[in-house]
This record gives sequence, C-alpha cells and structure tokens, in this order.
Amino acid sequence: MIKIYKLVFALVIAFPLVFVSCNKSTSETSGSNDSLSTSSMVFASADSVLTPFPELTTYISKIKETLKERTPVMELQVKNASPEQSEVQKICLIDSAFLEYVRDLRGQPYRNEIFGIYPARQSDFVKENVEYFKEGRCYRVEMYNFGINLTTIALVSLSTKEVFQVVHYKAMQPELPEHLKDLAIKLAIHNQNVQKMYEGVPSTTEALMADTKTALNNSKCERSKHLCVAPTFVKGTKALWAIVDLTDLRLAGVRWTNLGETPVITQVASERTIQNEAITNCFCKTAINLERDSWKLDYMITSNDGLKISDVSYKGKPVLSSAKLVDWHVNYSKTEGFGYSDAIGCPYFSSATVVAVEPPVIADLMSENKKVGFVIEQYFRSEAWPSPCNYEYFQRYEFYFDGRFRVAAANIGRGCGNDGTYRPVFRIAFSGNSHDLSAWEDGSYKNIEKEGWKLQNPNASYPGGSMFKIKSNGSNYSLIPGNGQFGDGGRGDNAYIYYTVKHAGKDEGESDLPTIGTCCNIDYRQGPEKFIEPAPEQLIGKPVVIWYVPQLKNDDTKGKEYCWAEAKLVNGVYKAQTYPCIAGPMFKPE
Repeated sequence: MIKIYKLVFALVIAFPLVFVSCNKSTSETSGSNDSLSTSSMVFASADSVLTPFPELTTYISKIKETLKERTPVMELQVKNASPEQSEVQKICLIDSAFLEYVRDLRGQPYRNEIFGIYPARQSDFVKENVEYFKEGRCYRVEMYNFGINLTTIALVSLSTKEVFQVVHYKAMQPELPEHLKDLAIKLAIHNQNVQKMYEGVPSTTEALMADTKTALNNSKCERSKHLCVAPTFVKGTKALWAIVDLTDLRLAGVRWTNLGETPVITQVASERTIQNEAITNCFCKTAINLERDSWKLDYMITSNDGLKISDVSYKGKPVLSSAKLVDWHVNYSKTEGFGYSDAIGCPYFSSATVVAVEPPVIADLMSENKKVGFVIEQYFRSEAWPSPCNYEYFQRYEFYFDGRFRVAAANIGRGCGNDGTYRPVFRIAFSGNSHDLSAWEDGSYKNIEKEGWKLQNPNASYPGGSMFKIKSNGSNYSLIPGNGQFGDGGRGDNAYIYYTVKHAGKDEGESDLPTIGTCCNIDYRQGPEKFIEPAPEQLIGKPVVIWYVPQLKNDDTKGKEYCWAEAKLVNGVYKAQTYPCIAGPMFKPE
C-alpha cells in the first residue's frame, strides 16, 4: 500500500587522496505562468536589461507547452535518459498521489518540473518501506512546483511498477538539474547590470556555486519564496554575486562580498573521479553496521543529509533512531540577507553541492593520552577548496565508554566572503515512542508541554552545562550545548534548539530531505519551525525529535581566524592552512 506523507504548509595543490576499497571496517504564487515570454524578461531598472539568448527562449517555450498538457509536468530534461528513468517517470506521471499538487483548486496548472531521477538508497526509505529497498530496482524522483514552492519526492519500484512512498514538502527546494544551473549562469552573464559591475562579460566557466540555493531579503526570493541561485564570479579580492530568480527567470539582485587574498586552486580531475566512484559504491548505497566499545549502530553517507547514523544502541539499549546534518545555511549579510543553502552528501546520484571526498574514518577517541571511546568522521569538500567560493565541511560523531555521545560538525572555510555566519541544521531523533523533555528555567528544570524552540544563552549557568533533560526508554540524558568547553577550538554554539513530535506514519525528515530552510534568516526561522507552526502540538509523552542549529561567525583577522582557510606557500608548494569552527551538543546519561 502506498505511503503518502504530507508536510504541506508546515595553481595545483596537493591533497591526500585515499583510494577506497569496500572494506567496511574503515502560499504565495509567482503569478500567471502564461505571461512568460522573452519580452517579459526586462527588469525594473533601465540599466539591468537582459539580452535574450536561445536557451532562454527554448525553455520558456517548453514551459508554455507543458502548461497546456493534460499532465502539466515538464519531464526530465536530460539528453540521454536511461530506459529505467523513462519508465519510472511514466509511472509517476499517472500516479494521483504524486500529481496531487500540480494544479490549484480551480484546476489551473502550476509550473512543475521533474528535477531528478536517481537510484534510491537506503537513506531514502522510511522504516515502513524498507522491504522495497531489499527487493531492489527502486528509484527516487524529485519534482518541483514553482507556483507554490513545493517539492514532491517519490520512491518508485520497477519490480512492482508502483509509487510506494510520496512526500510533499512545502517551502523546501530540491537541488538544481544541470540545465537550470546552465540557464542561471546565462541569465547572469547576459545581464547588463552584471556586466557593468563586473566591468566586462564574465564567462560561463568562471561561475561558481551556480546550482546552490540562495536568497535575497526584500526580493521575491525571500518574500514569495522563489527558487533562486547565485552564480558567483571572483574578481581580485572580491566576489560578485548574481542572484538569479529561476521562478521569474530574471535577475533579483547583484551584490559584492570581500574574499581576502588567496590564489585560485585546482584539483586533479581524474584522481577525484576515481575517488568519487569508490566512495559512492562503498558508502552511499546501504548502511554499514558497526559494533565497538559497547556501542552498536549503522552509518552511511546520504544523498544530501551528510553522514547519517541510525539504530544506535549502548550496551544493548536503544538510544537514537537516527542523527544527521540536513543543511548548512550560510549568510553573508545581516542587513541585506543573502548567502547560500548548502547540502552535503554523496558524490554521484546526489543533490549535494559539497560532496564526500574521503571515506568515513573510524578511530579511537583520545583524552589526555587515554582512550575514552571512538569517533566516526567524514569530510565534504568543493573541488577547488580552499579557493574563494569553495567550501569544506566536516562531521564527527563521538561515542564514549561511559555512554556519552556527541553530534558535531565543523566549517573549515573558505567560503565566499569574510563576513559569513554558518548555521548547520542537525536532526537528532531518540529511540522509543514516548519521551519527556524539560528545560532549565528560573532555577529548576521545567517540563516542556508543547513543541517549540529555545535559543541557547551563552551567559547562562546551566547545572553541569545541561540546558535540557530528556527521558527516553527509561534512561535520562542531559543535552549540553557547545559553549567552548569541549577542547576542540569551538567558541560557543549560540544554538537554536527545536523540539518536535515524531509522528508515526509520517515522514518529517526520516528520509533524505531537500533544502529545509532559507540561507539567510538571522532569527529562529532556520527550517525546523516548519514542523511546529502554525499550531504547536502537545509534546509530553510523545516521541521527540531534537533539531539543533548553531550559529558560527567566521573571522579572517590575523591571529584570530575562525571558520576560515587559506592556501599558503610551504617550501614552494601551496598547502591549505585551516581554522575550523566546530559545534554540536553533547548528550550525557544521568
């Protein structure tokens, strides 16, 4: 039976390359789509007129043709779709659950497009549907509705020729297909305002981060939640952001950021390709079981939710259902609100923009030259890192002999500006069907009755550092937010911490999520609030999911670097020098 889950409204530099063997031990609409035409592609100001180009004209024609079809969905735009992709697409386009939101209540068509069809991985499945995964021949289909900013993700079995899992995500956006990335670049370089500010015509090969979602406050990207990306062009010590609105097919704005000084780095493409294939085959398809130091768990690299752990137990007792890192939100301006929403994940068949470059590492966890447990670590990196507008991220899970565990991540820089704030979005789901949560307030721990959120107070004195207490499966855990006390160089998390109900029969983040929130909000609106608002539910006695969103401010000041990386000459060769910023909560059994 089909499971439908609705969330509506809710210079070459040498890098160490480890070649991998598979040894597991290691709703506001955008307006009438019929009005789209090349003549409408004129911007508000006279100095920012777009010069029409063939790819734009062709794409607009396809939109118009699709809107007249009985099923108003633009099919997958790839030159050589495989027979499996074609068959999967046909199955979806006759499935009523998949097509539920392709028209409005009056029957008028929204602009819809299939963004991707990929082989499904274990991380795509909710537990109720894991049997389909075991049978094989399953695919993940991503469709985006431009009209109401809605992403639909379906899983399809070619063995049974059915859609067996559908999720509709309101105000979430999938990663771009290649043709829209190329279109965004051309919309930027053909814009006279971009050319004027760049003092020339940038080339398509110069564009960085062209497929990474962005926002610009006080534009439709932010107000109407349009699908926006920011092809970025480096010039000297600055980067020019051309913020492109792919819903309206026009430029939303142009901004500069300061980069600092560093040379541009390139990588050896052939070595990177071999590495990517090995990582995908070994660590991205199915979860790997690990038993060590009284802990038992599964782990895998997901499509776009980073390194995920699941079914975690300690001394035979269940602890976590799962934990993962959903997004990195990067904001480069407190006043104008623009930046990126990054996904991290597998190198291939993935919607991640910053991908795994090495296999996961499992190692002893040491403290004062003494082994106290073990860690699982994973790096994700842009190809030209640490050049400007390239990123490296790091995940780390710590498991201690005494039952403590920590979920952590780091930004290692360099990024696309020296004034960035990084906000990783963790999702942490405890095992069991009934939890009680309390928070330190006015001198005691008080029960939390409804879904909500709190902002960590770095100046507060929590007993033992514990901001929250969680009762789970007969055990009590303290949630200790990072405040520079873990000896890893972290300077404090200043985290937003959310608590939501985990509903049986609903997928509210168990499977791989699309981009969950905008990059550039500076308040609590980081994405998890979608599962709380507009009506918070009762929390006591129900299964709880913790969402943890630290706020990390970068710094390139000499001697104070943080969330930063540089390429420096060492013995005549460029090497990366890094200044990571790490964040994440510790959970301690009581």
